[in-house]
Amino acid sequence: MNNKSSTLTNTSLSRKVVSAACDGACRGNPGPGGWGYLLRYSDGTVEELGGFENHTTNNRMELSACLALLERLRELPKDPGLAIRTDSKYVIDGFSQWLPNWKRNGWRKASGKAVINRDLWEKLDVARISDVNLQHVKGHSGDPDNDRCDQIAVNYSYSGLDT
Repeated sequence: MNNKSSTLTNTSLSRKVVSAACDGACRGNPGPGGWGYLLRYSDGTVEELGGFENHTTNNRMELSACLALLERLRELPKDPGLAIRTDSKYVIDGFSQWLPNWKRNGWRKASGKAVINRDLWEKLDVARISDVNLQHVKGHSGDPDNDRCDQIAVNYSYSGLDT
């Protein structure tokens, strides 16, 4: 996964993350894809990060966005009750419902088929933060943070090296 920081301001440890969002995008499925996340801090600053893959799927980009965000959040002070806002039901359902069963069943779905994107699901499971939940937001509905994350992801899917 290739990353480039889009915006990073004021790294003071006295501030807390008060809002977090992430999204993924793919042109074709599979095709070139991008992901993005956004953090809002108590001091009003915003941090954004995005990345890209040349040949991927939308689901992999959704998972990559959430993974990058969780890994970053591990390093930061957080407001109590912080939730990651995403429009991906796949990420939310997999993380909160399916993952425990997949692990119990040797990374097999109820149908007996292998879990797709197992590598990212395993990393997400390790990156889990017990007091940070995932919250669904309807995509493309005018939610400013979700719309911005979508814009970051789409931009990376078009020109990851030039974004």
